[in-house]
Amino acid sequence: MTDAIIDTLKRAGSVLKAEGVRFALAGGCAAYARGAAPSLHDVDFVLVEEDVPRTLEMLREVGFRTARPPEDWLVKAFDEGDRLVDLIFRIEERPVTPEMIARATMINTAALSLPVLDATDLVISWILPMSEHSCDYGSMLPQVRALREQVDWDQVAIVASVSPYASTFLTLLDRLGVACPKPPPDDADTRWP
Repeated sequence: MTDAIIDTLKRAGSVLKAEGVRFALAGGCAAYARGAAPSLHDVDFVLVEEDVPRTLEMLREVGFRTARPPEDWLVKAFDEGDRLVDLIFRIEERPVTPEMIARATMINTAALSLPVLDATDLVISWILPMSEHSCDYGSMLPQVRALREQVDWDQVAIVASVSPYASTFLTLLDRLGVACPKPPPDDADTRWP
C-alpha cells in the first residue's frame, strides 16, 4: 500500500468516522487491515445507501472531488492526485445493510481505528460478483488465503451457492486445502447481507 493511498484512507476514514456515517472499510484495504498483502490502487468503503448524499457532501467539504458514475451500486470520491475512494452501497444487487456494518470490527488501520468489514462478508463481497466477464481466481487467492482463519467458510458456501463462479472458486479453495466448507443443505437460506 503506498503512502499516498494510506493518506487518502486516513483522510476519508476519519471524516466518515467523525460524522457518524454507517460504514466499513472494504476491498483490498480491508484485507490489508486483516493481515493480507497491501493493496496499491484505491480505497473501498461500504455504506448504507441512504447515507450516500451526506457522505459525498462531507467529502466535498474537505476537498475531495466526487462523481456519480453510470454504475448504480457505488459513487466515487477523488483525493489529491486523483487517488480513488469507492463508496459502495450495493454488492451484486444486494444493498449494504446496517446489519453488515454492525458485523464490522474496529481495527487499527494505518494508525486510525476504523470499522473493517467482517472477513466472511469481505470474501463474499469479492466472490459473489464473479461472472464470465470477471473471474480472476488467481489474483484473489493470496488475499483469501491470508484471511482463511477469520472466515466462516460454511456461511460463504451457503451464500455462494447461487453463483457457479463463486461456487467453483470454493471448490478450488477446497482442492488446494485453503478452506473446506461443507456443502450447503438444499433448503439453506442464501440471503446476504
